[in-house]
Amino acid sequence: MTLTKAQIVDSIQDKFGFPRKKCVELIEIMLEEIKKPLQQGEDVMISGFGKFCVNNKKERKGRNPATGDDLTLPARRVVTFKCSQGLRDKINK
Repeated sequence: MTLTKAQIVDSIQDKFGFPRKKCVELIEIMLEEIKKPLQQGEDVMISGFGKFCVNNKKERKGRNPATGDDLTLPARRVVTFKCSQGLRDKINK
């Protein structure tokens, strides 16, 4: 299932009765607060939900699947997610 920002906005609007514009603003602010430390290479932990971790991947060899040519994939940073024990317990009920 894909959860869109619009669905989150609708849910907040239904539960709290906030104007739609305020709900959109709230979600955008929340996502920006998560993105800022990730861009700086810091991990973000949300209690009861999980932890977004920034990992460094080294340069590595790869292959173009269309042509079969060898190439070098550059070093990069990736974000991974580790769910909290509480979330894991709810999922496995």
